[in-house]
Amino acid sequence: MKRILFVCTGNTCRSPMAEALFRTLAAGSDWEVRSAGVAAYEGQPASQQAVQVLAECGIDHNHQATRINGDLILWADLILTMAHSHKSLIVSYFPEAQQKVFTLKEYVGANDGGDIADPFGGTVEEYRKCAREIQVLLDKLWAHLSRQQ
Repeated sequence: MKRILFVCTGNTCRSPMAEALFRTLAAGSDWEVRSAGVAAYEGQPASQQAVQVLAECGIDHNHQATRINGDLILWADLILTMAHSHKSLIVSYFPEAQQKVFTLKEYVGANDGGDIADPFGGTVEEYRKCAREIQVLLDKLWAHLSRQQ
């Protein structure tokens, strides 16, 4: 079993969407997927907009926020963050994880290499745009991971 962890700030928008979308993409594979936030409030549900956008994709994701911790760092084979600030924070608190922490865009070689914009507090359309961006990156990720097997 290979394990991937997606990380954002509060674990209510970007990383839960990435987790659910990747889980769907990798269904039937040997990849296990989770998500966490660097400043998450434990147990908080995903934002209503994220839940709606996932439902529009045919995904029912009953999510509860998890704060990043040492156990998750050890659990993960690959940690993909939504922003450079998340990567920096993880590496500063868990330097032993440095070799397995990347931004999602960095890992898939996205041209702009920037951050995935946080839709928190935004409209459903902003969440849709974010989910579309994440899906494109996850498709690249899946192609990359499939080539490595």
